[in-house]
Amino acid sequence: MHFSPTRLTIPLAAALGAMALTGCGTDSDEAAADGTLQVAAAFYPLEFVASRVGGDRVEVTTLTGPGTEPHDIELTVAQTALVGEADLVLYQDSIQPIVGDAVEQTADGATLEVEEVIDFIPFAEEHDHSEDDHSEDDHSDDDHSDDDHSDDEHSDDEEGHDHGDEDPHFWLDPARMATLAQAVASELGDIDPDHAEEYDTNAAVLVEELDELDAAFAEGLADCERDVVVVSHDAFGYLGDRYGLDIHGIAGLSPDAEPGPADIAELQELIDAEGVTTVFSETLVSPATAETLAQDAGVGTDVLDPLEGLSDETADEDYLSIMRSNLASLQEANGCQ
Repeated sequence: MHFSPTRLTIPLAAALGAMALTGCGTDSDEAAADGTLQVAAAFYPLEFVASRVGGDRVEVTTLTGPGTEPHDIELTVAQTALVGEADLVLYQDSIQPIVGDAVEQTADGATLEVEEVIDFIPFAEEHDHSEDDHSEDDHSDDDHSDDDHSDDEHSDDEEGHDHGDEDPHFWLDPARMATLAQAVASELGDIDPDHAEEYDTNAAVLVEELDELDAAFAEGLADCERDVVVVSHDAFGYLGDRYGLDIHGIAGLSPDAEPGPADIAELQELIDAEGVTTVFSETLVSPATAETLAQDAGVGTDVLDPLEGLSDETADEDYLSIMRSNLASLQEANGCQ
């Protein structure tokens, strides 16, 4: 993916200027000296994959700290320097265009923009699924290619977060995370061919665990009393697409978007009509709106983690354990057998 130099933001321009004046560096030289590759990962799901695939041979630094919503980051001088000096930068421009700007302006090492290897879902397709779309063939161990999707267009122009025509939250589909793991192994193997086999082995182990997670979701959500899920914001479309859930967000694709009175009234009617028992809030953003909707509708609340980043409560967990917690919450809320 190519980026226009005109997108350079004022904070990034200032950081670049400061780098030029101060010669600010990172730990890359030390990492290179002992043979460890320096990897900069834009936010948590990418950090998780890079750490698991790279193992002891990589030092992974995330650009989005714990407790921080990834849409909202501003790169520091040191982080911008890290992007410039890392052996590999793993990022997603549709979530964090500021990182894409830094990559274009400063990166000297290899880069992997996840949109180059992941099949993204257009927004218009997320609520257009049937049971036939989720057959056992979709979850086979040997198939990590993604389902074909049409080119229906549906744009999201929420203030401050224009994601274009496609949903960026791909990591909530374990099969797409498996695709990313294989791509990261390939990149690391190109950078460090002497250990390419080790990266491939690490990726294969992770892919097997993701296969098991995928199968657990497919089986765990196959026999439920209801399939409607009400969540804080539209971050769970890939769960809906893969496992036949009908996802409805209180807010839009941006977690800080404000729903209007008509949106709330429509959700209240939906909750009543479909027998929804739970309104899901999430980590990293305020649960107030979800709690208010649940109280007004006379239903309970729970947490469904969109895994955009870790919080204080989930600091000791990882992608796999949090996804399994999400599965348990969905099973309880939807009366799954």
